[in-house]
Amino acid sequence: MKYSLGIDIGSISVKLALLNEKKGVVRALYLRTYGDPIRALQKGLRRFGKSKVSALGITGSGRNFIGTLVGADAIFDEITAHSVGIANIYPTARTVIEIGGQDSKLICLENGVAKDFNMNSVCAAGTGSFLDRQAARIGIRIEDFGDIALKSRKPTKIAARCTVFAESDMIHKQQAGYKREDIIAGLCDALAFNYLSTVARGKNLEEPVLLLGGVAANKGIERAFNHILSTKVIIPKYYNCMGAIGVAILALENMPEKTKFRGFVFFDKELTQEAGECRDCPNRCELVHLYRIVGKKGKREKIATMGSVCGKYQ
Repeated sequence: MKYSLGIDIGSISVKLALLNEKKGVVRALYLRTYGDPIRALQKGLRRFGKSKVSALGITGSGRNFIGTLVGADAIFDEITAHSVGIANIYPTARTVIEIGGQDSKLICLENGVAKDFNMNSVCAAGTGSFLDRQAARIGIRIEDFGDIALKSRKPTKIAARCTVFAESDMIHKQQAGYKREDIIAGLCDALAFNYLSTVARGKNLEEPVLLLGGVAANKGIERAFNHILSTKVIIPKYYNCMGAIGVAILALENMPEKTKFRGFVFFDKELTQEAGECRDCPNRCELVHLYRIVGKKGKREKIATMGSVCGKYQ
């Protein structure tokens, strides 16, 4: 049996999916990066260490750097990866709402193929980091956010135009004595309204509507979209690993004679990073050098350099 591994490296999480040659999901894994995606990736790869990988695909915002690091056979953008994953897991889907840590996407599908899509701007008001920040401010775990929101009987209105306005409005509502669960439910509604008025603006959201990304685990967000759209959004299995599944399928369909994947053992070694600057031209590109510690004497072996505008180190 040949296996394909897909990795979706995002801003706050890394997702891994192992597929067999029949495109069946053998295992899927979601890990928070906590500001250190390489360590999180190492941790995830160790859990797949006994698998024989014949093809490796990479997607996500960090796909180019991580693709160079691990030795990817296929690198695809998030829209393509998610579309392929959805076509495999939920082929009848017509609209996909995907909300991650720092970006959000809308994909409109027809017969399993993306016919239209859109992504958020630089504003984070319609993303998971917005909820993370507010949960920390209120003093609750983000894992408890949705359950508390469901206790609300009258969500308070929170300004949804941007994170600055939303936060100011939330503080005002706290000082005015509004219940915590009503404020939290209001924040969920604010995120959903912001998404629909920006990312989904002018788009026809046909059913079935899928909700993907780490935010889909938040029951308050699910309720908000159900209410605003007047429909039942569907949260499929592997809702937070769909990009990894999709890119694993793409790697499987484009399987090389010999994979470039460096292997799981390669990542058992300690990795260190070092900033630098290229002086070969006036651009003065800021670089990041990645080293692997080898041998008992701690010798450093350079394995990747990223950051050049001209692609010199790709």
